[in-house]
Amino acid sequence: MYQRIRDLREDKDLTQAEMAQILYCSQQVYSNYELGQRDIPTKVLISLAKYHHTTTDYLLGLTNYRGIPKEYTEKTE
Repeated sequence: MYQRIRDLREDKDLTQAEMAQILYCSQQVYSNYELGQRDIPTKVLISLAKYHHTTTDYLLGLTNYRGIPKEYTEKTE
């Protein structure tokens, strides 16, 4: 999981400080997330998934599919 959040951040050419600002935490806290030294709270995990347009399953390593499945984005009437 930790490598994935780092890779996603780097894919957007963001620094840890910039990502921390997006998540409303300090750079040190975010660094600890990437290093696996601090558990990522559910609220932050969801924010990361939304920001990177992926799923929490991808972030957690439960799937290798990086996109959002179509059924997640379809509107129901």
